[in-house]
Amino acid sequence: MPNYGQFCPVAKSTELLGQPWTLLIIRELCCADQSFNNLRMGLPLISPTLLSTRLKLLEKQGIISRNKNGTNVSYSLTEAGQELSPIIMALGIWGQRWVRSDMSDKDLDPTLLMWDIHRRIDTSFFPEKRSVIFFQFVDYAVAMRFWWLIVEAGNVDICLKDPGYEPDLYINAQLKAMTQVWMGDLSPSEALKAKTIELSGDKTLVHSFKDWIGSSTFAEYPPAGS
Repeated sequence: MPNYGQFCPVAKSTELLGQPWTLLIIRELCCADQSFNNLRMGLPLISPTLLSTRLKLLEKQGIISRNKNGTNVSYSLTEAGQELSPIIMALGIWGQRWVRSDMSDKDLDPTLLMWDIHRRIDTSFFPEKRSVIFFQFVDYAVAMRFWWLIVEAGNVDICLKDPGYEPDLYINAQLKAMTQVWMGDLSPSEALKAKTIELSGDKTLVHSFKDWIGSSTFAEYPPAGS
């Protein structure tokens, strides 16, 4: 860890939390307990080695705990980690208001977007039976262009490979447009009208799209000066 050579609690906190990826790991754990692979879904650009290093350090510092159940391992926030939750939220709100992404290619990430969407979809608009939503980002690299969400009995699973079920709803979208909708910069109606997002399939899901798609935790906070 860096050492600022100061006794100030701000300096000591920053020595630990100011390291690359650390706050984003805590951000993911603020949502729920996570496995190593799930953390990588929320942080697709971090290397497995660096993620492992950061997790070990956070565990050593008493901010997270490593929980083992048989062969399954998950990570959760300790009391110290949970006290960071409102700080993470405040950082996000501040960033949404004052340090906005310009939505250039360097900031567009379909993995993070789909991971976020899958955990915030309003499943009350879906029947109890299995529903499959097929996303295609028409302007993105083939390797990360196709995504499937499976909604069943209130649960949502995410797949990067075809699960073998016939989709109930097809969503063809520009990645930037879907991200703007997610972040509250563009309404679903505006994107549909501009045809940067196009829907086909189950009419009920098409008509209720703007209601069930959800939005980022920070979408309700408008940019400063707007």
